[in-house]
Amino acid sequence: MWMRSPRFWVDATTMQCWPAPLSYAESAAWVERNIARYGQHSCGRMLLLRKHDGIAIGDCGIVATVVNGRPEHDLGYIVHYPYWRQGYAVEAARACLNDGRARLGLRRIVANMAHDHIASARVAEKLGMQRVGVFNNERNRGMVTWLYVWEESGVRSQESGGAGR
Repeated sequence: MWMRSPRFWVDATTMQCWPAPLSYAESAAWVERNIARYGQHSCGRMLLLRKHDGIAIGDCGIVATVVNGRPEHDLGYIVHYPYWRQGYAVEAARACLNDGRARLGLRRIVANMAHDHIASARVAEKLGMQRVGVFNNERNRGMVTWLYVWEESGVRSQESGGAGR
């Protein structure tokens, strides 16, 4: 199905906070990278498929990566703009956050987004994540980026002076 409808990755409005929309070839490579991530880390981004027709409307998932110079489990989500404000991002991100906690046993999960992407920040806040920092994201044109964190109760992060994970 994704080969017929990866429109969200190539759409300029949907991808406005990325360096550029992806080409169809880059979209296919994105899918292959995330399949490989699941084999290596048991997590990665997944396509969001609408239940009633199977159309790909976005992606969501947790990726083991480096965020602002620190190894993290980063929760990311993209929803194609015709489907914004319909609850898809919150529903998918909550499912991924819960999966990261339950199946992967993660005690810390972060999300980062461009400082002016208010809708993405609201999704993180609805998940109970707290904004803990701001940094210039070298992976995204040096853009000012907000860092949100969910941590298991009682876990203190390096940002708050604790030992981390």
